[in-house]
Amino acid sequence: MLDNAPIGCFYSLFGLKRGKSHAAPTKVVANEDALPDYEDCVVSSSFIPAEKQTEAERIVAEAIEAASPSLRKLSKQIHEHPEIRWTEVYAHDHLTDYMEKAGFKVTRHAYGMKTAFIAECECGEGGPSIGFCSEYDALPGVGHGCGHNLIAISGVASAIGLRAALEQLNLSGKITLFGTPAEEANGGKIDLINKGAFDKMDVCMMLHPANADGIYIKMLALDQVYVEYYGRPAHAAASPWEGINALDAMVQAYSGLAMLRQQTPTTHRVHGIIVDGGKASNVIPDYTRGEFTVRAPTRAELEIFKAKVVNVFEAAAQATQCKVKLTWGRPYYDVIQNNPLCQHFEKYMVREGVKYLPRYEQESAAHGSTDMGNVSYIKPSAHPCFDIGTTVPLHTKEFAQAAITPEAHQRCLRASRSMALTMMDVVSDPKLLAAVKEDFEKATKAF
Repeated sequence: MLDNAPIGCFYSLFGLKRGKSHAAPTKVVANEDALPDYEDCVVSSSFIPAEKQTEAERIVAEAIEAASPSLRKLSKQIHEHPEIRWTEVYAHDHLTDYMEKAGFKVTRHAYGMKTAFIAECECGEGGPSIGFCSEYDALPGVGHGCGHNLIAISGVASAIGLRAALEQLNLSGKITLFGTPAEEANGGKIDLINKGAFDKMDVCMMLHPANADGIYIKMLALDQVYVEYYGRPAHAAASPWEGINALDAMVQAYSGLAMLRQQTPTTHRVHGIIVDGGKASNVIPDYTRGEFTVRAPTRAELEIFKAKVVNVFEAAAQATQCKVKLTWGRPYYDVIQNNPLCQHFEKYMVREGVKYLPRYEQESAAHGSTDMGNVSYIKPSAHPCFDIGTTVPLHTKEFAQAAITPEAHQRCLRASRSMALTMMDVVSDPKLLAAVKEDFEKATKAF
């Protein structure tokens, strides 16, 4: 993926009505400038009454609850030390130290990637291989405005909860937590895919904080392109006719994309900036550079839309007699939400008191992109979003503030319990695992 612009995750999740759709097991903090101590906010994060919990729910809840104070500390540490793509050294070190102390086999700097890691645990012999993903990169100038401090601990919490359930219920399976850097730009998971990190996984899941609860979220396929126009300089007053204006080409391309939008479905996006528009107003620019992002609902639709965008760039070059160079990044694919995984996750979240809008309403709001989409094309995956108790949009400083509240922490653990239990169902029920794989095969058959 190209440098500079953050392109992953969500700028805002969706315009869902929040209303009374969420249980609130923790009390609301009135003064965010003076947050109370964690211990003063929460007695127990479990919403399901103890007498109604299954044995697995009890085990997972107790394991995650026991880790909750240390997870809260870890989340705050990552939040207070935001690091952008490929520089997440502090987060990498604290996460790997935590997982090692928790008894997992840890591989630091996994697959030759400085800030990637793997934490593994085998229970029994054989059984399915379960993957969780943690993210921990921040946004330039915003910090953790996408809540990756919560994504980081959600993977940790789910791995701890699932291990406890497998050990105490005598189930066999392998748990792998992937520490995946650079989601906001460049796509660390794409590197891990190319290096074979996910090859042995049967299923993979991760969670994402948001301003609403959603499971069947349509995350857009995406690609990014640098556009460079080359012309010929000339004195802008004395002999402008001697020049070939690269800025004219860029302006025409920008305007052409604006006109293309009129004939583009509302599910598609193209947006960008002019990075270099010339050096002096009295010189005909001989070079300009722009950065553009192209999005579509699916991987296949993205390729069709990209061809139309390329036509605009090339037409601008032809009209102005400039030469054009296009440098594409690495595409982020749309997320294929595995139906059986989503259904089981929803079951546990509903038991925790969460209410969801109908699936068609969730799917109707497509926003943002993630490299988890690329994982979903090679392994059965799910990428639910959980509300952290705010209405502010993602990728803002306000969301970063919301992502560190005690309420956000508790809602993160609630979703983590549900993810751990979903994966426990996969391990314990061969028919469910078969259904998960069948659903995946049907969804990816064309690819």
